[in-house]
Amino acid sequence: MNDVNFDKLMIDQVGSLNHKPRLLLHACCAPCATAVIERLRPHFDITVYFYNPNIQPEDEYLRRASELRRLLTMEGYEGIGYIEGEYDEDRYSSLTEQMSEDREGGARCVVCHDMRLERTAQVARDGGYEYFATTLSISPHKNPTLINSIGEKLSQNYGVEWLYADFKKRGGYQRSVQLSNELGIYRQSYCGCLYTRDR
Repeated sequence: MNDVNFDKLMIDQVGSLNHKPRLLLHACCAPCATAVIERLRPHFDITVYFYNPNIQPEDEYLRRASELRRLLTMEGYEGIGYIEGEYDEDRYSSLTEQMSEDREGGARCVVCHDMRLERTAQVARDGGYEYFATTLSISPHKNPTLINSIGEKLSQNYGVEWLYADFKKRGGYQRSVQLSNELGIYRQSYCGCLYTRDR
């Protein structure tokens, strides 16, 4: 799966659509959501799902959630649905407490991505969404092969189509930075967990 072009897979999926399906889009933050929503909105009826108990401390979590809600009131983003999951920081900590020394991109990130995407798949299934996806692959620090392999597995387990993606392709990351600057969106300096902030 390492040599798979996930951006091309997404283009093929979008090209095969004969209607505008409902998509539950897991978003880690407003900056990442900007360019992803811009790219997907012409093709999908999007609801943004903010489920990120990995974000610490809680005031940082609240700030990112608030910025995402604010983004969805702006021109070009208005009318998009929003669901916020619970802030279950204890669950994240219990799953990762033995991995505090892992580098970013290691086993801790696998657990973190899996936890968030599984909850997204559950909510998508229970809400009758046809697709689910995540903004995570827009980051140059995130592994699209890992993200898409988790999504593919969860798609089979929950019966909801996974939208393959590598959103950093075609200038996606650069576009997210540009849009964040233009819109005055807060851009955080670390992924979310205290393990990465304190390094």
